[in-house]
Formats: sequence, structure tokens, C-alpha cells
Amino acid sequence: MRHYIFLFIFITSTIFSFQSYAQNDTDTLDYSKNVSTLDKTILSLYNVISGEKGETRNWELFKHLFKPNAKLIPSGKRNDSIYGVRYLSPDDYINTSGQWLVDNGFFEKEIHRKKEQFGNITHVFSTYEAYKSKQDETPFMRGINSIQLLFDGTRWWIINIYWTQETPEKPIPNTYLRN
Repeated sequence: MRHYIFLFIFITSTIFSFQSYAQNDTDTLDYSKNVSTLDKTILSLYNVISGEKGETRNWELFKHLFKPNAKLIPSGKRNDSIYGVRYLSPDDYINTSGQWLVDNGFFEKEIHRKKEQFGNITHVFSTYEAYKSKQDETPFMRGINSIQLLFDGTRWWIINIYWTQETPEKPIPNTYLRN
């Protein structure tokens, strides 16, 4: 009988230990290092949306980068030749573009940056190139991300990202390309 009691206590404590460990593991996902500096915040932004075809993205980290009510604002020429914009929340972006990124493969990398800063606010013009795979040598797209950020004294937050792609009619000026 003592053997069964010991076995019951051992199994029960093991289960509770495992549940406690699993609970703590998910509760303590710490992305603070990803937003501790401006450079790490922007690098995390590019890294989190990038991946090979079929590779899932870390959407929790993606959402962690943005201040509540932040917007992602793609702009471009509509079918009627008028330039327009769409206003997306981080969740909207995930819902409209997340599966496409996984289905097609997508790597976006910063190739040049211009930064303006005053106090706790920063504006970054971040020129990017996009590839379908890390092995690709030629980008299929280039553009500029206009990123507004806030440093709250503890961490960096993305407030908005407003971007447009390069087109044959509107090439990226040399001032926003690699030096």
C-alpha cells in the first residue's frame, strides 16, 4: 500500500511540476531584448516577417513590437492610377498578409537607413529589398518603410509604418540607397 501511495505522490507531483513549468514557460516569453534599442526593434521587425516558404512567423513577437493602436500603412498606385493607402492594425496585417508570407516565402532586409530623432520620438526612413528566399541573389521588390517609433523610457515601440514600393516611374533616389 505504501508503494502505491508513493507512486501516486510521485506521479501527481511530476504532473503538477510539468504543468507549472509549461505554464511558466508560456507566461514568461520575454521579448524585452527585441525592443531594448532602436536597432534591435527594427531588426526584429524585418526578421519576424521574413522566412522561407512554409516557415511560420512569430506573430506574438510581431504584435509585441507595436504600441496599441499602431498602424501599418501600405501605399501605392491603384488601378485607376491614383495613389492610395490602406490602414491596417498589426492583426489586420497578419490576417491579410501572414498566410501569403508563409505560402510564398519572403525575406525583407534593410539596405539603408536615415534617422531623425528628437527627445523620445524617432523617424526612420528604412530602404528595403525583398526576396522570396534567402538564397535569392536579386530582389523581386524594393521600397522604403517610413517608421515612426517611441522610446517610453523602458523600451521602443513602433507607432506606425508607412511604406511604398519602388516602381519604374518612381525609382528610389540614390540618397536612400547604400552608400
